[in-house]
Amino acid sequence: MTVMETTGTRTDSCAAPEHRNGRRPDGQDSYTISEVVAITGLTAHTLRWYERIGLMPHIDRSHTGQRRYCNRDLDWLDLVGKLRLTGMPVADMVRYAELVREGDHTYTDRFELLKETREDVLARIAELQDTLAVLDRKINFYADAGRALASERS
Repeated sequence: MTVMETTGTRTDSCAAPEHRNGRRPDGQDSYTISEVVAITGLTAHTLRWYERIGLMPHIDRSHTGQRRYCNRDLDWLDLVGKLRLTGMPVADMVRYAELVREGDHTYTDRFELLKETREDVLARIAELQDTLAVLDRKINFYADAGRALASERS
């Protein structure tokens, strides 16, 4: 299922990842903060902080004042989780959220922000691949040295 983010009159099908963790109850579209904690693995403190700093859109409240999250909020949290994994600074994530709320005229700014993040991720991947190559060389060295020692002892 493709997750859609609606801003104004257009729909951004790249707003949130298509992957869902499958832990959401079928047909449900209203969640308490404790249910969101169980679904996302985030803490209630983190969810409240995201709301306070403007990273989360307005969260509806029940008649008793309890937060009520919907599937769209969970989709947004999925995207935020992916952005966190990219290493995107929180300030940039908040900026992205503000741009989404401002509407369609911010597509270019969103594009640039995500493009820069992608370039950073690619650079980190290259750095990690170099690091992995060093580790592989060391592992091979020690494996060969271990075999040589074992054959000397035989």
